[in-house]
Order: sequence, then structure tokens, then C-alpha cells
Amino acid sequence: MLHLRMIVPPDRTEAVTGLIGSTVGTTHVVVLPGAALDPAGDVVMCDVAREAGDELLHGLRALKLDQDGSIAVENIDLSMSERADAAEEDAPGEGADAVLWEQLATATHEESTLSFTYLAFMLLATMIAACGVVLDNAILIVGAMAVGPEFGPLAGVCTAIVKRAPRLAVRSLLALLVGFLAAILATTLFSLLMDRMGLFSVEMLDGERPQTSFIWQPDPFSFVVAVLAGAAGTLSLTSSKAGALVGVAISVTTVPAAANAAVALGYGEVGQTLGSVQQLLLNLLGIILSGTLTLLVQKWLWRTQRGKLKRRLRRG
Repeated sequence: MLHLRMIVPPDRTEAVTGLIGSTVGTTHVVVLPGAALDPAGDVVMCDVAREAGDELLHGLRALKLDQDGSIAVENIDLSMSERADAAEEDAPGEGADAVLWEQLATATHEESTLSFTYLAFMLLATMIAACGVVLDNAILIVGAMAVGPEFGPLAGVCTAIVKRAPRLAVRSLLALLVGFLAAILATTLFSLLMDRMGLFSVEMLDGERPQTSFIWQPDPFSFVVAVLAGAAGTLSLTSSKAGALVGVAISVTTVPAAANAAVALGYGEVGQTLGSVQQLLLNLLGIILSGTLTLLVQKWLWRTQRGKLKRRLRRG
């Protein structure tokens, strides 16, 4: 269940409560006339089943409540109410499968912002991966994948395509481009410094690396894994039962490929540099394709569910 708290201009309170009442899956409606001070207005609260939340939020935005008032949404961890149980039964589909598109747009907007923190994580993750590449240490590669923040902008690109949001697409692509270029440049300098200190060597890079040689040698399985990881990551982002994206982060070789490209570039190893860049682009393409398709399928499924519900209500 979701809890909505709204500040409503008094002349729209009736329209808002009417919308809540007509939305299947809502309950526990509370109206506090004149309770809001900034902005001034009435406070309206209600609970809604997650699977009906997107439809209600869309209707509230159509009433321009996000412009002239306020809409706050919270997840309810525990609700002991027969009315809430009935509301969830009435709402179409399962709450775990529901996509709150407004929440998704907000989350991807934040995660795809080119910030100091984002760049810091990109640089640190790529440097950790560089150590893993040279030492042929799979544990360091896994750690770098978990630290890397690149899935946020990738999800932003997928969301922008589905929602036709060019600004989000530009923001996300800029974060990806600048992030990876800065990470490769910084890691190249880092690898040269490590070489001067005697910790890295070209022999270590060119030697037998059974644990990490796959990073710069892309094959069809690279694209297959990227596609699967992109779908899993998108589901993890949209599902109410999803946890952290660590499981997805260790499934793809974006940051490690950038790290291998940086180290190879520092030593003038053209073959490994080109192979790593190819691996990087292949994974990025696979994630974006599968992530976008996953969102499109989810959007189609929920349109189908709403259509069935509306037809059922008309017959009733």
C-alpha cells in the first residue's frame, strides 16, 4: 500500500476527493480543511494499493496539484485494516509488479545527474577494477562492479525512451559519456603512477590472466549477459520487492572494461584497448535495449490490466 498526503487548493478539494473515490484500490480518505499553511489549502490523505497508484497520481497531476499544491507519497510497511485488504483485492494485478512511473522518473533523474559523488564513484570503481585487471583478481573486479554507479544513467536512458523525455535522455547520456571518459583518463594516469611505483607492469597486463581476460575479449555471450542483466536491473528498479542492484552490478563488465582500456592505453596496448572499448559499448547497448524493452512490456501489461478492469466495471 501507498500513503498519499496532498495539499489541495480549497476550490479543488471536491474534485480531488471525487477522483480518489472513483479510483479502484483507494481507502482511508481523510480531509483536513484549511490545515495547510504553506501553501495554504486543505490537507487530503488517503491510502491506495500500489497497483492503482500510478493511475491516481496521473489524475492528480491532471488537476495540476503538483503545481498549485503538493503530492507526497510514502510506502506503508504495515497496514492492519480490512478496508486496506479489500482495496488491494479490488485493484488490478499484483503490487510487486506495479510500476510507479512518476517515482521511476524521479529516481532515474536523481541517479543520472552528473554530480561530484557520481564521478567519484566512477573513478574509484574504475581504479579498483584496474587493480583487479593487472592482478588478475576476480574479487576486485566484482567489487568494482558493485561500486560502479553507471546503472543509474543507463536506467535513465531507458526511461527517457519509454516516456519520450528528451531532457532525461540528454542528462543520462551526458552522465555516461563524461563519467566513462573521466574514469578512463584518471585510471590511465593512476596506472602510470602505479607503474612508476613498481606495482603495475606491462608484463602483468600481457601475461596469462585466466580470471579477467574475458574483459577485453568480447564474444556473443557478452551481449547475452548484458541483455539479461539489463532486464534484471530494470525489474529491480521498478519492483516494490527489489533490493539493491548489487546482483546486477556484478553481472556486467562496463566498469572493468573501461579500466582495462585505461591500463592498456597507458602501456600503448592497442589491441587490448580496442577490445575493451568494444566490450564496453556492447554491454552498454545490451543493457539499454533490454531495459527499454522491459519497461515497454511492463507498460503494455498494466495498460492491459487497466483495460480489463474498466470493462469489468462497465459490465458491473
